Amino acid sequence: MRHRKKVKKLGLGKEHRESLVKQQLSALVTHEHIKTTEARAKALAARMGRAMRLVKTQEKREAIRSLVDYVATKEVSSKMVDVLKTRYENRTSGFTRIIRLGLRKGDCARLVQIELV
Repeated sequence: MRHRKKVKKLGLGKEHRESLVKQQLSALVTHEHIKTTEARAKALAARMGRAMRLVKTQEKREAIRSLVDYVATKEVSSKMVDVLKTRYENRTSGFTRIIRLGLRKGDCARLVQIELV
């Protein structure tokens, strides 16, 4: 049974969705803000919260190894452990901010900018 198993599917298969979110999370950590659609940004914000919780609760070496499921490269996971852990040490949640930008011209999708707080 699927009770209480909420997943934002984004109209994609599991592997494609996981790859997309992993790449977007890596881009968000690297550039500290990206533009994307609203549904993708909400899925990304949830994944960022889980990754930061993992970083804050584990030691450096364990966290870098565990972030393989969340980010694409070791450099990104090292930045999360070294830079973002110290930046968000007093914060328990709410690591991202979503700002609405308007509609995309081609398909009228809602565009947003997601950024690290």
